[in-house]
Amino acid sequence: MKTAHASTLNLLTVRNGAIVVVLLLAATACGFLLDQHISLTSQAMLYVLAVVIASYTLRWQVSVLCAVAAVTVFNFFFVPPRWTFEVENREHLITLFTMLLVALVISHLAARLRRETEAARLNARRAQQLQALATDLSSATSAPEMKALGQTALDSAFEGPCVLALQRPDGALDLPMELVSSVGDGMHCCMRELAVLGPGTGRWPGLNAWYLPLGDKGHTSGAAYIPSAQAEDTAGREHAQALCTLLAQALWRMHLTSSMRVAQNETQRQQLQSTFLAAISHDLRTPLAAVVGAASSLQAQRDKLSPEEQDRMLGSIVSEASYLSSVTENTLQLVQLSNSSQELHRDWESIEEIVGAVLARVRQRDPARRIQFKVPEGLPLIQVDPVLIAQLIGNLLDNALKYSPATIDLTVCTAEHQLRVAVKDRGDGIPEDMYPTIFQPYSRGDSSGQRGAGLGLALCRAIATAHGGTLTLRPRAGGGNSFTLALPLASEQPPREIP
Repeated sequence: MKTAHASTLNLLTVRNGAIVVVLLLAATACGFLLDQHISLTSQAMLYVLAVVIASYTLRWQVSVLCAVAAVTVFNFFFVPPRWTFEVENREHLITLFTMLLVALVISHLAARLRRETEAARLNARRAQQLQALATDLSSATSAPEMKALGQTALDSAFEGPCVLALQRPDGALDLPMELVSSVGDGMHCCMRELAVLGPGTGRWPGLNAWYLPLGDKGHTSGAAYIPSAQAEDTAGREHAQALCTLLAQALWRMHLTSSMRVAQNETQRQQLQSTFLAAISHDLRTPLAAVVGAASSLQAQRDKLSPEEQDRMLGSIVSEASYLSSVTENTLQLVQLSNSSQELHRDWESIEEIVGAVLARVRQRDPARRIQFKVPEGLPLIQVDPVLIAQLIGNLLDNALKYSPATIDLTVCTAEHQLRVAVKDRGDGIPEDMYPTIFQPYSRGDSSGQRGAGLGLALCRAIATAHGGTLTLRPRAGGGNSFTLALPLASEQPPREIP
């Protein structure tokens, strides 16, 4: 590496020397061409121009050398007596010294201006990098993604290889296996001291690299290592600290967001459990009492009851037990879907088969054949839990049968990369002011006196949401309600089996 660096310096020196020679040759050539037309002072200005160009393109040491060489060459070729370094006239001597002074001043000012220009451009690039990193971190959703963004920012801002390591849950850093142990020790130390270590920091000034913690007291997320650091590069160290601060804030924000989400889920879970407990105590008490009462009467007074009364009590027991089964099933399904860890058992299914199975079951409660359906052939397959989708459609049809005395329409179609199942009835329209709450548990939108726990539509909405779909309610033209289930269609369909 040292040999390569020396070779680079040699090439740079040769290049700078060549530029100086070319500039002086050009000024000399112009001076000879205009020798009969301009004064000695004007010829001196040609060399001053060469010094100005060198000052704007070369390092200040080289530009100073160019200024001295320009005065020397001008004296040799143009100041009488020519082709010597002697000066016969005091005024010419003053001209040479003045030219040298002006050239040196111009060289200094030009070099200083170039340094300030380069610093301004560097600061502008660093400000743009900070803005870009802040924008990218705001859309990042995971710690590895944020680490990758931070690593890229450090590598582009400093000579590498930089190292960025995040803190594991056990408190240790997730360091690369090939990393030198001393580097890892420095990164752990900067985290313990919560301070930047290295050149120019007043802490471990003998190091040749910066060690920066990610975060401050109370929430440190990791550490960064930046090699080849210089003590006088205060702006570079501040930029590195700014990059690490942005990354630490993004990681801490993600941690807070995750903690808040967990707390919200826990609160919702507890509220849901309280609601379901209230449902069990309220909605199941009456039918249980009816079942127990009817069964007790049959057991104790069966000989005294007429066959008609016995049939009525048995019918009451079957009806109340069916209601209890429906409420219990809906409650259990709603509890499972409300649990974020519950995974659906999805598979590629045909909506025609699901609808057919639902209609076969619902027909037992529809002797008048009020349900009219329209399911076209060749519909695309959907990746769903067939039991849940069947329960959703069944709940919608049961509600329609319960609250609508007229014909009920069930239609299936595809539109806008979605499969849509609509259940339309001619019952009393649900008021639009109840639309926001109609899908909440224990919310009912009718006043017909029909018994219900208010869990059916809440379960339907939960099933649709769990599948990445939607369930919407709209008033039906001509009266009634229209419930529409929209499920996303996959861009690629599995091959269908040929019977």
